[in-house]
Amino acid sequence: MQLYKQHQIKIYNSLSGQKETFKPINEGHVGMYVCGPKVYSNVHLGNVRTFMSFDVIFRYLKHLEYKVRYVRNITDAGHLENDADAGEDRIAKKARLEQIEPMEVVQRYTVDFHNILNTFNFLPPSIEPTATGHIIEQIELIKTILEKGFAYEINGSVYFDVHKFNETHDYGKLSKRKLEDLIHNTRELDGQSDKKNPQDFALWKKAEPQHIMRWPSPWSDGFPGWHLECTAMSTKYLGEHFDIHGGGMDLKFPHHECEIAQNEAAIGQTPVNYWIHANMLIMNGKKMAKSTGNYILPGEIFTGENSNITKAFSPSVARFFMLQAHYRSILDFTNDGLLASEKGYYRLMDAVNLLESLKASSTSTMDMASWKQSCYDAMNDDFNTPILIANLFEGVKYINQIKDGSASISEEDLITLKETIKAFAFDILGLENSAKKETGTDKLSGAVEVLIKLRQEARANKDFALSDKIRDELATVGIELKDGKEGTTFSVN
Repeated sequence: MQLYKQHQIKIYNSLSGQKETFKPINEGHVGMYVCGPKVYSNVHLGNVRTFMSFDVIFRYLKHLEYKVRYVRNITDAGHLENDADAGEDRIAKKARLEQIEPMEVVQRYTVDFHNILNTFNFLPPSIEPTATGHIIEQIELIKTILEKGFAYEINGSVYFDVHKFNETHDYGKLSKRKLEDLIHNTRELDGQSDKKNPQDFALWKKAEPQHIMRWPSPWSDGFPGWHLECTAMSTKYLGEHFDIHGGGMDLKFPHHECEIAQNEAAIGQTPVNYWIHANMLIMNGKKMAKSTGNYILPGEIFTGENSNITKAFSPSVARFFMLQAHYRSILDFTNDGLLASEKGYYRLMDAVNLLESLKASSTSTMDMASWKQSCYDAMNDDFNTPILIANLFEGVKYINQIKDGSASISEEDLITLKETIKAFAFDILGLENSAKKETGTDKLSGAVEVLIKLRQEARANKDFALSDKIRDELATVGIELKDGKEGTTFSVN
């Protein structure tokens, strides 16, 4: 029997605003579409976190023996900033600044995206279509929406008629917005736009003479609107009605809202059963921003070459850190958090490495079936990785108890323990077993901790002269000891 028949998954559906039992359209098969990167710059850590959330979902569905078709696109067509009506597209802007071809920009940052994701041990999607490879499909989709009366053409551009659509449909149902409120909060058009209403969005834009990325269409030489590509590619590879659509929380409105509208206008039905949105990543309690210096690139985590962190961290440690927060919660990226995660990660790996040396007994002191089920229960409850990790550490505790002889395990349970912990840590969470490498920083910390212990012993023996000498000698080489309620800590000046 396939594993998915034994496990019922609950997914938080952004459309309904509640957890729902997951029931695929076709039994044993899952179609999942996730909005991929716009390849005009290096992929940032917030993107990595979003894609990591869906990598884990993909891994878990595969583990449950579903046949999963996972489609994640590459946005390589030049769109205007935030799907605006005027301005310069991001890819062309980058090409002009670097004096290279737009497709060189696309190639460079697509390669960077893949390299970063490979470093974090992501599984590749089943299909990775590009926007520029599906211009024909997008043009055909626009024709259909025009025929159905939900779009209009003016001066070579085509716009989606939101007001007309809302007469018979519910525009805003995903983001829980009402069109009336959107109208109220929109400034009047200044007369420069061709749109009938400010809420209308572009399906096709006529290219200005200086616009490099352009394609012929029945309306003009131009380029598709940003929202259109995902509708065209998702339905091409997953059908008009599929199971899961995912992306970052910031895409809920307008991008995903517009996708629903385009599908319903063209096909006459809602395209997706379960909308999944991953929450944002902040840093040191603030929004990541290059302008303030409060940001870090994924590669900088591995080198330690960033003022926001004190040392380099392995990709698996960074991955472990991110999975300790639920995908729907805001995650604060901090150096302290990474340091704590590093300790936790190596504790888990140390336990995994002990598994082969454990000796079986006639009985088990732990209910292995119940523990294994708790790991599945965590993932079945909206892919709750923090609860799963907490359960894995129950397994770690048990492993260490067996090792020191305070607990026992039967031969059968030992096999279950090995299989379960490896499946969840490596196959589902996507961690890699990397041995701990002591850095210069680690060695320094270890040496100072030894001196702190010696100082504590000196104080206990009332040898205050030695205690002061240790503190003063460390101070002369730039290491300051701080005595507090929680014990003695140190900082390097």
